[in-house]
Amino acid sequence: MARGIPVSIGGIDFPRKGDALEYLRLMLWRYSPGDRVSEDDTAFLKAALPRHPEADEKIGAGIDHFLVRSDEYGKQCFWVVRTDSTTDRFSYKSLV
Repeated sequence: MARGIPVSIGGIDFPRKGDALEYLRLMLWRYSPGDRVSEDDTAFLKAALPRHPEADEKIGAGIDHFLVRSDEYGKQCFWVVRTDSTTDRFSYKSLV
């Protein structure tokens, strides 16, 4: 049987990538569109966002906070709000 690939993000060790994805999925769905992400979840997302393939673009001037909003297709997703007040969406699936 194949073994999962362990992942560590923000001080949390996940036995498999799928476990990290599930953690992020559940985090996303704790919020409604328009909600600001809690301080604890913000700390986790700040640790995870550098793993994104376009991390430099997503982080930009620096991270102020995160929101949950809908994208142009109506799907709920995370949005980074940068220190210069610009925003960008990202998929939690790109963080693992």
